[in-house]
Amino acid sequence: MPILPASEKKPSLGLEPLMAGYQQADQEAARALIEKVSPMLLRFFWMQDCHRRFAEDLVQETWMRVHRARSTYRPGEPVLPWIFAIARHTGLDYYRGTRRAEARLEQDDHLEGASQVAHGDSGTARMEELLVGLPASQREVIVMLKVSGMSIEEVALATASSAGSVKQKAHRAYVKLRELLGPGGRSA
Repeated sequence: MPILPASEKKPSLGLEPLMAGYQQADQEAARALIEKVSPMLLRFFWMQDCHRRFAEDLVQETWMRVHRARSTYRPGEPVLPWIFAIARHTGLDYYRGTRRAEARLEQDDHLEGASQVAHGDSGTARMEELLVGLPASQREVIVMLKVSGMSIEEVALATASSAGSVKQKAHRAYVKLRELLGPGGRSA
């Protein structure tokens, strides 16, 4: 997936009108919102090693929580950070509740050689390899910024942190990724 320079902003996805319709029980608006945002949520969970196995379930759980909380969305506010904040909390709740069992399952998978997953796209697999080397908070910020195409302000809203903190995490992640890539942009 190409990384856009900071000066190139993605066009608005038109999520605000869809969210407003969803709040008014418009099924078409709800369906369109889910169709537009679900792939981003799936990539968000997929890129986090601790959530990979249950990414689709976490997307579903996120939409369940969005549905229950839809009345708390304030019209006029950006929708993507609001949804990603819910997704982030869904992932954190999942991680807290299942980290011991997941660690045992992953260890069993590793011992049985069953941890090989076919990705289909070697670029995606390579990106995942690199991101695994980052701390979870930095990986989360990079996925939101570069994979989901969110702005620094949107990521700050989604992670309940300041724009400066997001910039700092992104900078540290870039430095770490450069180290991992080594001279000439190739993996060391």
